Amino acid sequence: AFFTGMILALQTGLELRKVGQEVNIGVAVMVSMLREMGPFMTALILAASVGSAMAAELGTMTVSEEIAALEVMSIPPVRFLVMPRLAAMMVMTPVLTFYACMLGVAGGALVGATQLGVSPQAYLDNAIRWAENKDLYVGLFKSWVFGILITTVCCHQGFATAEGAVGVGRATRRSVVISFLSILVVGYIITRLFYA
Repeated sequence: AFFTGMILALQTGLELRKVGQEVNIGVAVMVSMLREMGPFMTALILAASVGSAMAAELGTMTVSEEIAALEVMSIPPVRFLVMPRLAAMMVMTPVLTFYACMLGVAGGALVGATQLGVSPQAYLDNAIRWAENKDLYVGLFKSWVFGILITTVCCHQGFATAEGAVGVGRATRRSVVISFLSILVVGYIITRLFYA
């Protein structure tokens, strides 16, 4: 997240410098991180790390018939295995997104101060003045939806695993690919709904 903010600041700042507006990089970095980059980066990282782990764990439980054992003991597998993961992702994805956004803004401030001649105070003043609360709320809502999406896709792939260890590998790969594509599509739809 820190280096993403640095990249955004550098690329945007170099273009804004051509028209003498490099002082406005704070706005570009803050809005980009809050609206899009923070939620997307966080969701993609969580899908690749946490989501794949969920799919692999549940897939292993499925092929080793631990899920069937839970059902025999009258323990609902979805309530017992999926709901805690879903609750955790619904809480942690927005928290991690906010953290990623702040790191990105800090990275942009560092580039602004060291490479573009923009003081940290001017950077933050412009960022806070022009970024809206709506940008933060939409970004956090988007990340919350991404958390639900990742958990749903990965747990479904884990429960649908068959064919032993090979099936676990396939389910894990499918969960990550489907999560990535779903994040991109749903992210566009949410942005379109709130900023049309």
